[in-house]
Amino acid sequence: MDTEMDRISSLPGNVLDQILSDLPIRDAVRTSTLSRKWRYKWSHIPHLVFDTQCVSIPSEDQTVAKNKLVSIIDHVLLLHNGPIYKFKLSHRDLLGVSDIDRWILHLSRGSTKEFVLEIWKGQRYKLPSCLFSFQNLIHLELFNCLLKPPSAFKGFRNLKSLHLHRVTLAQEVFENLISRCALLERLTLMNFDGFTHLKINAPNLQFFDVGGVFDDVSFENTLLLTQATIALYENVKNDQNVCRRSSSKLLSFFVNLPRIRRLKIHNYFLKDLALSKIPSTLPKSWVDLNYISIHINFNDFEENAVAFCLLKSCPNLQEIEMLGRPRGKGCCGTTDWLCWGDDNLEEPVWPTATGENSWHLWHPV
Repeated sequence: MDTEMDRISSLPGNVLDQILSDLPIRDAVRTSTLSRKWRYKWSHIPHLVFDTQCVSIPSEDQTVAKNKLVSIIDHVLLLHNGPIYKFKLSHRDLLGVSDIDRWILHLSRGSTKEFVLEIWKGQRYKLPSCLFSFQNLIHLELFNCLLKPPSAFKGFRNLKSLHLHRVTLAQEVFENLISRCALLERLTLMNFDGFTHLKINAPNLQFFDVGGVFDDVSFENTLLLTQATIALYENVKNDQNVCRRSSSKLLSFFVNLPRIRRLKIHNYFLKDLALSKIPSTLPKSWVDLNYISIHINFNDFEENAVAFCLLKSCPNLQEIEMLGRPRGKGCCGTTDWLCWGDDNLEEPVWPTATGENSWHLWHPV
């Protein structure tokens, strides 16, 4: 057995790097004990992930867990020899400790392309200014962070994917961040604060997902956007003053979405679109839209009118999903479907025998 060939060690270097990258960082470092040849092989892996698999502390003492995690990350970064293309830090015992500043500063001197930071406990972690010097970033994902870029920040010129969850940033900072990432293709915003006007100016954006409390969302120069999910978490009030002075939110919302294919209007966003003038149809049909999902109060006349307007403006729909919100006091007198009985409105597209179109209607139990 001693003379038998070590087939794993004889694999090409890039294959070994991939194997080590797929292992939890704790197991990758442990391969140093296999032989002298393996001693520092882990130090060349380009992807570093520090999560709950990295360190498991049986003690409930969070200080012990934090110190252990900090020691491991310091040790790995000290001995690492080579480029770090991906760095992910996400641990259930992680707080916004000052050590993170040192690690980000270390990474800013390299060529990191993917950076994920998830702070699961404590207050928002204020990101150091050196993060905004990551000019090779392609993917950025932040959880429970506070963003205050330096005044000299010109954007991430290579960023294609941005995911912000439970983040705080000012209105101007948000608008500059989006508009200055010219290659941005995917944008996800969840449970944010500090800004309420979602002005999306992204010429290469293809995927957009937002869920939170905001006043309005508008698109500019988003002609490539094909998938969008808009979820407004807070119930909006039917302010008649807003209705009188506002132009149609429906028209302004869809004017820059000519290529949309899949659209989800969830929670109270349909109600928000119904607060201003509602046209019978959109000026231009959405010929590419083939899937739509809507949360709707069937007892609300305005929401039903908006839904009809959307359906009548999408001639090539293949799948419709309608999810009923809990009933409240609405304009309809008896049943939900009375709102859908206007003889002047076209009927929705029903399933065909060939199954080319489908209609899913869900009522709350």
